Amino acid sequence: MRYQVRQHIFSFRDRFTIKDEYDQPQYVVEGKFFTVGNKLTLFNVKGEEEIYIEQKLLRFLPEYYFYKKGKHIATIKKEFTFFKPKFHIDSIKGKYEIQGSVLAHDFQILNHQEVVCTISKRWFSFADTYGVEIKEDEDPSFMLALVIILDQVYHEETNHSTNHSS
Repeated sequence: MRYQVRQHIFSFRDRFTIKDEYDQPQYVVEGKFFTVGNKLTLFNVKGEEEIYIEQKLLRFLPEYYFYKKGKHIATIKKEFTFFKPKFHIDSIKGKYEIQGSVLAHDFQILNHQEVVCTISKRWFSFADTYGVEIKEDEDPSFMLALVIILDQVYHEETNHSTNHSS
């Protein structure tokens, strides 16, 4: 399954549209106004909440929790590394790992050392845009929520300086 994740840059809060490979909207991500830490919700096209994302504060490295229907389903923790980004995910679906390139533009999500998702940030786009390819037997909403976390951790400073310049 292929998706395109695109951030809306002229918005006062984090907002993303996620389309499938046929350019059909599949999900929307909306951030909450005026919160301490990131709090975002991934909705399907029917407007139903799929995953609620909450950043845990007072951590040395970024840490996020995912919730589905009020139940904690995953903890995402960034690892301390010098060059290539790395995250560990403990979830009800199993253990995953995210590995990234030096410039934090290309990532792979692995489950038992098998690549289950690839993510590539577009270099020459006005808004943050990611191409995402997800293995068929993986939950797309879960994988796409992980993409949103990567944007929050690596590209948020750029996003907010762009958002507030308008």
